[in-house]
Amino acid sequence: MTPDVTISAGTLDRIVTIQRFTSTINDAGTPVETWADIATVRAQLVQATTGEYIVANLGALDKAAMIFIIRWMDGLTNADRISYNGVIYNLKDVAEIGRRVGLELRCQALS
Repeated sequence: MTPDVTISAGTLDRIVTIQRFTSTINDAGTPVETWADIATVRAQLVQATTGEYIVANLGALDKAAMIFIIRWMDGLTNADRISYNGVIYNLKDVAEIGRRVGLELRCQALS
């Protein structure tokens, strides 16, 4: 039997906004494509020790890369993106932590 995985509230010391691409029709009947905020959540920013992992799995990077850990959120995909400290990051990988306990979000800054 494996031990339960938990995410300590004290480690979730950052705030990130998750955004999803949407398309609506304006009053003139023209499609308007934009990014809409779908959630603002607390996150843990995983620091420097992940640098080699990021380069090994995402390729050589000339842009900033980050890994965030958040509590479980259903429906999050690589098509979504993260806004953190005024910088937008594309989601490159979304990995489940435990059994619906949390998510590890591997991101790369937009150019």
